[in-house]
Amino acid sequence: MHPMRVVGVRVELPANQPVVLLREEDGVRYLPIWIGAVEASAIAFQQQGVQTVRPLTHDLLRDVIKALGVSLEAVHITEMRDDIYYAELRFTGGVTVSARPSDAIALALRSDVAILGSDAVLDAAGIEIPDEQEDEVEKFREFLDQISPEDFASDG
Repeated sequence: MHPMRVVGVRVELPANQPVVLLREEDGVRYLPIWIGAVEASAIAFQQQGVQTVRPLTHDLLRDVIKALGVSLEAVHITEMRDDIYYAELRFTGGVTVSARPSDAIALALRSDVAILGSDAVLDAAGIEIPDEQEDEVEKFREFLDQISPEDFASDG
């Protein structure tokens, strides 16, 4: 398993599909995962430090986990089958729960736990970005700094 960090969320055009981009901390691969608008907003809110009046679903789940006296230890992006990513929430006591990667990432950010990507997933879907393309990644980061969670809101 490889530690991953969230680079950010953006909307892929022309399909208008949100994508979260993870980067391998101990390597050079990036992992793009296409996600839903609600999950994109949840990830972007957390990354930007947006505080809501009432807890969002991922905040609620974090609070329920704490109230039950267990701890989320890590999130694992475990596999990719038929172009669908799979993840697991890893809790104290060896308990695992299957989750969508987008929900797992949103919860990991709120719980301040590691996001780990399996060798198989990174080998199958990881994208190496050569040094000469690092400026493109920097442009992506600048884009992420300018985008707001409201940009992911549905028109109805």
